[in-house]
Amino acid sequence: MALLALVCLASLLWGAGDVGPARAWSVLMGQGDPEARFVVGSLRLPRTLIGLMVGVALGVAGALLQAVTRNPLAEPGLLGVSAGAAFAVALALVFGATATTMRVGVAQLGAMAGCLCVLGVARFSGAGNDPVRLVLAGAALTGLLLSLTSLLLLFDQRAADEIRFWIVGSLSGRRLDHLLSLLPSLLLAGVIVLAVARPLAALALGERVASGLGHRPGLIRLLVIVAVALLVGAATATAGPIVFIGLVVPFAARALAGPDIRRTLWLCLPLGPLMVITADIVSRLLVAPSELPLGVLTALCGAPVLVAVVRARRLPTL
Repeated sequence: MALLALVCLASLLWGAGDVGPARAWSVLMGQGDPEARFVVGSLRLPRTLIGLMVGVALGVAGALLQAVTRNPLAEPGLLGVSAGAAFAVALALVFGATATTMRVGVAQLGAMAGCLCVLGVARFSGAGNDPVRLVLAGAALTGLLLSLTSLLLLFDQRAADEIRFWIVGSLSGRRLDHLLSLLPSLLLAGVIVLAVARPLAALALGERVASGLGHRPGLIRLLVIVAVALLVGAATATAGPIVFIGLVVPFAARALAGPDIRRTLWLCLPLGPLMVITADIVSRLLVAPSELPLGVLTALCGAPVLVAVVRARRLPTL
């Protein structure tokens, strides 16, 4: 939490523009010139707050997916959940959707469809017992959906410009009204996560054990699908598809807290925003005065983690 507070402060102080740390600090102290106040209050503060929410959403969604599939490689960006949300939003943009709340709802439906495909593959094809096979199936679904999303660019030039900017994944240009559209989904998903945390811990011991303890595995999976759809859909509609956060954050949380899903979920709350905001700061400074898209940077950093996990001598099933 202390690291997260420092990173949030750094996000307000540093950026790709002319307003440096000294001018930004004067704004935080209640002074500063009008340009610095605008940059800090209207540009950096909203993207920092949205980075907090997006980090929480993607980190918790990744932990839930890994727990319910019992697969350490399950991640919304790898298994087609984020791609489903992205395709749904792109389709809505082509048909003229402009309201942020409408985009969030459509993205959540797309994420739910992607999540159902993931769990269907894991449950009925036997891929759930092989983490690498499940990732390959998710990669195929992701490739298909991204191809369909690219195809939509040919039909509507107005939507094409917005889709191109949004599809790479970024916190740049986000406003406080985007944050307000995130909050209802996060609150509802939080209630669901609190309800399924203990049953998920029992489900990790097997379906028979969970049933013997009075839990209903089918209902648990359904609630997890709804929670993941709410979290990933809201995050994707706001910041675009950002990959590997849902893989790296739960991996780090388990390394620190152990295999208990309840501890993992709690630790994902600070670790998710910590990773997203840190990556956002680096994306601003790496090619200043321009900005590197956040989704590109997380992919560059997350891919080696995926390779390291796959190449591990023993890849455990959760």
